Amino acid sequence: MRPRSSSSLGIPLFLSFFLLISTSTSHGLTASNTSLIRKTCKKCAQSDPNLSYNFCVTSLQAAPNSHCADNLRQLGKISIKLLGRNLTNSRSYIKELLKNKRMEPFVRSCLHDCFDLYSDAILTAKQAIQDYKAKRYDDSNIDVSSIMDAATTCEDGFKEKEGVVSPLTKRNSDTFQLSAISLSIINMIRSNDGSI
Repeated sequence: MRPRSSSSLGIPLFLSFFLLISTSTSHGLTASNTSLIRKTCKKCAQSDPNLSYNFCVTSLQAAPNSHCADNLRQLGKISIKLLGRNLTNSRSYIKELLKNKRMEPFVRSCLHDCFDLYSDAILTAKQAIQDYKAKRYDDSNIDVSSIMDAATTCEDGFKEKEGVVSPLTKRNSDTFQLSAISLSIINMIRSNDGSI
């Protein structure tokens, strides 16, 4: 058996590298997608002092299908779906926390309240996306606003007893900010008909 020459190995390696690069760039964010996300997040952060520009950009860029969004309306739909996934993930996290049998009764009670709030919010997010798709932006705005309120209510529940630290502060903050992103985009679409 003859040993392969280095040039015959180079062709398959080059083809593998080429396919890897072309596949990763076709599924990645393009310059126009990145520009749309950055412009949108800049406007969102300017309109809401509670919203972090970096959080907005990072969240939207990480969202599935954000590389396909070429206008504000598509990005709005993605932001509401992202919010829905966050709610589902947070509810699962709360469910795991509730398995701890040695938890303080007050904290357990707060977590049960939060579980109910997040369960309702998941249904509300589904309604928000339906309203959004049907261009019922006022209704979608109300839906997303109630999700934002649910995160705040959950967090405030832990503050009712001095010395208690919420195990959901980061998750509630993320839910609040994701809601703020969706609300900002909905409001931009209502006022500008989808242009940034």
